[in-house]
Amino acid sequence: MTDNQFWKEKSLSQMTEQEWELLCDGCGKCCLNKVIDDETDELYFTNVACQLLNTKSCQCSDYPNRFKKVPDCFKVTLENRDSFGWLPASCAYRLLDEGKELPSWHPLLVGSSKDMHRRGQSVRNKVIKESQAGDLEDHVVYWPLKFES
Repeated sequence: MTDNQFWKEKSLSQMTEQEWELLCDGCGKCCLNKVIDDETDELYFTNVACQLLNTKSCQCSDYPNRFKKVPDCFKVTLENRDSFGWLPASCAYRLLDEGKELPSWHPLLVGSSKDMHRRGQSVRNKVIKESQAGDLEDHVVYWPLKFES
């Protein structure tokens, strides 16, 4: 938990790189493989985790080198805020960009990720590895879109 609620005092564009990184709750939902319907362009989440995702901690196992190892990895930045719509509804970047509050379980508010995991707001115990998946279309799930504030 932090006494400095920088996310209430600053806009996303005013945040330092460290503050920007702290906004990430570490849920791992953005690290799930997704499929796009060719006919509708609708994006669907799957329960298939990126090869670098530690499914217990819900953190990237090689964050500094993720773009080299996973070319499709997407860096969430202000420059691509037009794409925030694909982020899970619980994502702090998306919430703050939409003028909303952080969820009550966010690690910045409660001091750790335990409450997030307990409330089922992370990918912990819900995903499989890419090597086990087969066709991604067979693994579409809707739980990443459910949001408990």
